[in-house]
Amino acid sequence: MRKLVAAAFVSLDGVMQAPGAPQEDPTGGFTLGGWTVNYWDEPMGGFMDGIFTDPFALLLGRKTYEIFAAHWPFVGKDDPIGKAFNAATKYVATASNETLTWENSFALRGDVAAEIARLKQQDGPDLLTQGSSGLLQTLLAHNLIDELRLLTFPLILGPGKRLFGKGARPEALKLTANSVSTTGVIMSVYERAGEVETGSFGMPEPSQAEIARRERMNREG
Repeated sequence: MRKLVAAAFVSLDGVMQAPGAPQEDPTGGFTLGGWTVNYWDEPMGGFMDGIFTDPFALLLGRKTYEIFAAHWPFVGKDDPIGKAFNAATKYVATASNETLTWENSFALRGDVAAEIARLKQQDGPDLLTQGSSGLLQTLLAHNLIDELRLLTFPLILGPGKRLFGKGARPEALKLTANSVSTTGVIMSVYERAGEVETGSFGMPEPSQAEIARRERMNREG
């Protein structure tokens, strides 16, 4: 069984749109593309190298695929990430019938969640997402992500495409690795850890003031 790893750059308020360049994805009038560039340092490079160390197949949404297909085949043979991405199998969630021109690319159409669940049951390298905020909502909604590898930047970006959007469901996570770059980027690895368990710091017997407060909350919705 293959593991599905979601790797993403996110701002402190959860935005993941256009991390690499101003022209990358201006959807919705987003004007802050390229927000990761000035934070890059050696520890970040090491964390990213770790994501690509083991064999992987890329799992991408159509828009991210188009961004990558217009970049990585043209970076030159000496670029290590370009070499890995070009050689990897690319699975692309798309509703378009257009031909996928990047080598080793295969379209996932129709019930994408079912197709990805089927891929996970097969033998082969782990599935690795990059970007693909729309696809991530489907993966989150269907509990298909096994591990999150996040680089959280010390920025608030406001409106933009988010990692935890409409597809997010309540779920506990286990932090398995954590480090901080010299520029304040938090690099974390999380695994799934079951359902959210709740508790209470309240008194065993609520005060009359607390009972009245709860009643007011119920009235006000």
